[in-house]
Amino acid sequence: MSVGWILVSFFTLLVAVSMAEIVSAIPTSGGPYFWAAMLAPPRWSPFAAWLTGWYNLLGQVAVTTGISFGLAGLIPTAVTVKNPDFTPTPRVTIGIYAAVLLSHALINTLGVRALKYLNNVSIVLHSAGITALCIAVLAKAPAHQSASFVFGRFHDGTAAVEGAEGAEGWSVRASSVYVAVCGALLSQYTLTGFDASAHLSEETKKASWSAPIGVISSVGFSALFGFFVLMALLFSIQDFAAVLDSRYGQPVLQIFVDVAGEDGALALFTLIMVCVWHCGLFSMTSNSRMMFAFARDGGIHPFFSKVDDRFRSPTRAVWLAATLSFILALPSLGSEVAFSAATSIATIGLYISYGLPVLIGLICHKSFVAMKGPFNLGVLSRPVAAATCLWIGFITVVFCLPTANPVTSQTFNYTAVAVGIVGAFAVGLWVFWAHRWFTGPSAEVSEALRLGVDITEPGALEARAKEDA
Repeated sequence: MSVGWILVSFFTLLVAVSMAEIVSAIPTSGGPYFWAAMLAPPRWSPFAAWLTGWYNLLGQVAVTTGISFGLAGLIPTAVTVKNPDFTPTPRVTIGIYAAVLLSHALINTLGVRALKYLNNVSIVLHSAGITALCIAVLAKAPAHQSASFVFGRFHDGTAAVEGAEGAEGWSVRASSVYVAVCGALLSQYTLTGFDASAHLSEETKKASWSAPIGVISSVGFSALFGFFVLMALLFSIQDFAAVLDSRYGQPVLQIFVDVAGEDGALALFTLIMVCVWHCGLFSMTSNSRMMFAFARDGGIHPFFSKVDDRFRSPTRAVWLAATLSFILALPSLGSEVAFSAATSIATIGLYISYGLPVLIGLICHKSFVAMKGPFNLGVLSRPVAAATCLWIGFITVVFCLPTANPVTSQTFNYTAVAVGIVGAFAVGLWVFWAHRWFTGPSAEVSEALRLGVDITEPGALEARAKEDA
């Protein structure tokens, strides 16, 4: 966790730098599939947008799933603190998950105007609130672990059944490196969504400079702040074995209990759950916006491009996002590693959509050079882009690997299946049908730039066109 966070942060910064160069050249708010369309040669532009869009859609759905399903697991865990006889079942968790998604969908449908205020609340909670939490934990901890423990101790927890014959951890069956690489998943999953600065570029002054700086600084600050949170938790562990075998089934909650007692732990844990709820809310907002734009361009059925005139919300896209996120979590009813798979799918889907525009810019470098903005890596452009593509290719493979031994129907990592199905579906649909009518978003991007509107704002382009008419 500690060393893995540092390494993942470094390579994620490379990805961010590569994306920042693209954002500086194309300061539009449409996101990865818009960049892919603009960077690719005209002949391949629609296909580049199509494939990037589908992987971005998969990643967006899986991110919402990972966040909200994670919250659905935290809530019953918190209940067990004061009710030790309560045993959360997969059915209970999926029911809570449905309620969480419902709350997010209703706010995104009926309360679009409230999102701005909720975003301000979220900023305060994630900055001042979590900073206060970390300081409190460090100050309250009866004892602190050594640096050698935090950075040097290795523990293999990948044995599905401890002590069972043939079910040893992957460090025995494969290597310690295998375990460390698989353990880096949550670090990589945490450092996603940094294309958000690009989505706001059309509303930003001097966007060709400020948008790329925003992309890079979001990763940099997240890396530093996340490292602080990790360090606060790891240095505050009182009994490592007790944390692993916590009766709550949640190591972080056990750390809080050991440090602050049950009442204090519930207060700290509640703060985290409220933060996660806000993350899920805005994840669905981003998800629905992407689906709305993709539907408007013909990437998915135009039925989902409808904007509710009263609430100014892409209502159909919101509920599509909620429905797909719920479906993606259903394997949790029969799988012990569903959450890990959801985070793997989210990470791989999003990073493939980040990497495709970078790869296109690397291959079509001469045309990319002609488009470049003021944020220009110069001679380092191609080496950094190549490193970015190699890293994304690496994590695409390793996060599809099994994380528990033995591999059974309950512990199988179905990430490769989900990612493969989406890829095969997108390519197959393109070959047999979509290539006849999907033209990509390039024309719409140009029109939005001409009119000076945010193309991800539901109904903005249509409303401006009516005004001009």
